Amino acid sequence: MKRRYFGTDGIRGEANIFPMTPDLAMRVGIAAGTIFRNGAHRHRVVIGKDTRLSGYMLENALVAGFTAAGLDVFLLGPIPTPAVAMLTRSLRCDIGVMISASHNPFQDNGIKLFGPDGYKLSDDLETQIEDLLDKDLSGQLAKAEEIGRAKRVDGDIYRYLEHVKRTLPRDVTLQGLRVAVDCANGAAYKVAPAVLWELGADVVTIGNDPNGTNINLNCGSTSPVALQKKVDEVRADIGIALDGDADRVIIVDENGSIVDGDQLMAVIAESWAESQQLRGNGIVATVMSNLGLERFLEDKGLGLARTKVGDRYVVEHMRQHNYNVGGEQSGHIVLSDYGTTGDGLVAALQILAAVKRTGKTVSEICRRFEPVPQLLRNVRISGGKPLEDLQVVKAIADAEAELSKNGRLVIRPSGTEPLIRVMAEGDDRAQIERIVNDLIGTISSVRSAA
Repeated sequence: MKRRYFGTDGIRGEANIFPMTPDLAMRVGIAAGTIFRNGAHRHRVVIGKDTRLSGYMLENALVAGFTAAGLDVFLLGPIPTPAVAMLTRSLRCDIGVMISASHNPFQDNGIKLFGPDGYKLSDDLETQIEDLLDKDLSGQLAKAEEIGRAKRVDGDIYRYLEHVKRTLPRDVTLQGLRVAVDCANGAAYKVAPAVLWELGADVVTIGNDPNGTNINLNCGSTSPVALQKKVDEVRADIGIALDGDADRVIIVDENGSIVDGDQLMAVIAESWAESQQLRGNGIVATVMSNLGLERFLEDKGLGLARTKVGDRYVVEHMRQHNYNVGGEQSGHIVLSDYGTTGDGLVAALQILAAVKRTGKTVSEICRRFEPVPQLLRNVRISGGKPLEDLQVVKAIADAEAELSKNGRLVIRPSGTEPLIRVMAEGDDRAQIERIVNDLIGTISSVRSAA
């Protein structure tokens, strides 16, 4: 059943337009507070945010909702998503909230919810919250003497900073490395440079001057051109590009080449397998990860378990089957030995550890396999269900039959935008381009006729 509010990563949309309005945010606070309010103890919630202008509005609305439901609120200010997950557990909170639209432009915002264990909420819990959102919530409000309190605890970002530093192996220091880091004018603009510098690196920082409207603007993991230029300009050994809430990372090597999440997972999987730290005899990734990664892991005697798109589904599979490495091609890297969600900084430190231990360059370390040609294109839709059209169904079946065992086809609606994503990969680039273009044409014609 299609849900009205929650997508693949919480609730997300354009700020001040339904559903990303202060009214709904307040109702989310009341509804989530109601579900997690059990027992006689004082209930707690932590709220973090990135640097978007609309974060102030949504933060205050959530505070109103949670305190109205009788929960005490700790406001963390701008802080990475993985820090919210960590502090939810560390402060023994009932709920964690991150106000962020991740890699989206500043006009968008979102609400991500974490349970007391620091993991994103299950579909079932999100459905329970949705069921309450459209109902009369007046009966869930706390009595006057039980209304919650709110206070700012900005200093708790240092708990996260120390946690991240401890994930670097004790025998490794970053001394001698020049590291360029792009904070995307987002949530990690303070903590990322501090972590790297305190671990010994010579740090050059860009994207660390947020003004409320420049988050992810020509910077960060979705736009690494500025970082590539900076790496070349300062002759850095490595570039680290985070996204707006710092739960994903893209690496730029010393030559200015981009290293995506698939290559990073390959590095970590191989390194951890050699040190016998890897669990599950493989890793977990989504259907979007490159076929080249799968073949690389097979050659190493390791497996690749695939899930649908969304880091929460990767994490669910990891928990169910005892894996400790997973992630997405986009740079969400989940290392469950160190956290419950994707963490760009922690993943970057594992790459830096491999560089320091081997004495090799980033380009030597991070080119673990040759990617299979892969093409992803989007079709914007305004409604309807074009993927259920018989003409589209037949076109997809024909394309899958043509690719057979020499490639893969993934077609799915976006969970965060009104798009249909069409991805194909295989050994023959010309074939892949033709198949994707034909499918795009078919879907577009059906969309236009609807």
